[in-house]
Amino acid sequence: MIRPATPDDVPAIIDMIRGLAEYEKALDEVETTAEQLHDALFGPSPAVFCHIATDGETVAGFALWFVSYSTWLGRHGIHLEDLYVHPGHRGAGHGKQLLVELARICVERGYGRFEWAVLDWNTPSIEFYRSLGAEPLDEWDTYRLTGPALEKLAATEHPR
Repeated sequence: MIRPATPDDVPAIIDMIRGLAEYEKALDEVETTAEQLHDALFGPSPAVFCHIATDGETVAGFALWFVSYSTWLGRHGIHLEDLYVHPGHRGAGHGKQLLVELARICVERGYGRFEWAVLDWNTPSIEFYRSLGAEPLDEWDTYRLTGPALEKLAATEHPR
């Protein structure tokens, strides 16, 4: 079963974020707290959304996403930030059903794109995404500013 996350799911989502980070060999980079996640998902103006895959009463996985916008299409889209299924629940279709749900949201809302990133060494995920018809954007590289580099750029004075 796929459903929108509720505030009661926050501890399970935090646990899965940590599981994903461990899989990606970056557990020490996770700073998110349950309070931060709760505010992002359920605060007065949520800008990030989450769907949960369940196996009975057990949380099996999650998809955390936000609305993007394409100036070229002139329409919104969905950017999938994280998709994770607990190892013991993999192979049962939970990941696919989470992606199906987000694809349905795109179509129902008239969104033009459904995008995400995957680490280049994550062959099982790459093969899974390609089996669904997803295509890599080989001509694009992702850039990120964070920490001191972000602060330095933000402190740059505007030319007068």
